[in-house]
Amino acid sequence: MSYKIIIDSCGEFLDEWKDDERFESVPLTLNVGGETVIDDETFDQAEFLKKVAACPECPKSACPSPERYMKAYECEADHIYAVTLSSELSGSYNSAVIGKDLFLEENPGRNVYVFNSRSASVGETLIGMKIQECEEAGCSFRETVERVEKYIAEQNTFFVLDDLETLRKNGRLSRVKSLVASALKIKPVMGSTDEGTICQLDQARGINKALIKMVQHVAEKTENSETKVLAISHCNCRERAMLLKDALQERLTTKEIIVLDTAGVSSMYANNGGVIVAV
Repeated sequence: MSYKIIIDSCGEFLDEWKDDERFESVPLTLNVGGETVIDDETFDQAEFLKKVAACPECPKSACPSPERYMKAYECEADHIYAVTLSSELSGSYNSAVIGKDLFLEENPGRNVYVFNSRSASVGETLIGMKIQECEEAGCSFRETVERVEKYIAEQNTFFVLDDLETLRKNGRLSRVKSLVASALKIKPVMGSTDEGTICQLDQARGINKALIKMVQHVAEKTENSETKVLAISHCNCRERAMLLKDALQERLTTKEIIVLDTAGVSSMYANNGGVIVAV
C-alpha cells in the first residue's frame, strides 16, 4: 500500500526525505519584530538568529491553516499520516485535524490520521521514522496508528538552553532571574511531560555541566535503549551536539544516533547554542 507522511516544519527532515514525494513538510510562519519568516527550505538560520537577538520582543510562530493541511492530504496515497508538534505548544495539531475533517467530507473513506507528537523538533522526526518503519514492514493502516501511538507514549524529549533570552522575552523567566542566571552561568535542563508541556528537570552552572546532567536524565528514563533510535538536534552548535552524541554513546547502547540542525521553529525555541534530544 502507498503512503504519505506529512510533518509540520517544527520537525527536522532527514536528507533522504527532502526529495521523496512520500514526505512533505508543512511550514509554520515565524514573526520577529513584525517581520514574517516562512519556515521552509528558504529559512536562513543565521539571519533569523540575528533578528531574534536584535528584537526586544519574543519571536512568535503561527501554525499552518487547515486549508494548507487539506492541500497536503490531496494525494493518491492509500495511507496518509500527519505529525504535528505538541498540541500544548501550538495550534498545529488542531489545524491538521480540522483540515483532515474537511478533506474527509470531500473524500469519504480515505485513510487519514493526525498524530499529536506531544513533543517537537527531532521528536517529530523520530515519529516520522517510526511510521515509515511500520509501513515498510507491511503493517495495515490501523496497526501503524496503534504502534506509533504506543511509541509516542513511550518517547521522551530533553533539551538544554544556552541562551535564556527567549524564555525571558516570553515571560517564562523574569528579568531579574534572567540576569542572575546569566551572571552565574546557570543553564536549565528541560524536558517534556506526558501531556506534551515543557518542564524544568534540572539546572547546572555552565553549559557542559548542564549537558552532563541531561545525559544522566536521558540514561535514567530510557528503557530498552538498544531497540531505539536516538536523535539530537542543535541550533548552530554542531561541535557541541557531537560531544553530546559521544557522551550518550558511553552511557547507552542504541540502534542509531542521528544528528540534525534545527529548522525554523526549533531554532526559535532552542535559540543559539541550544540542543535537543529525543528517544
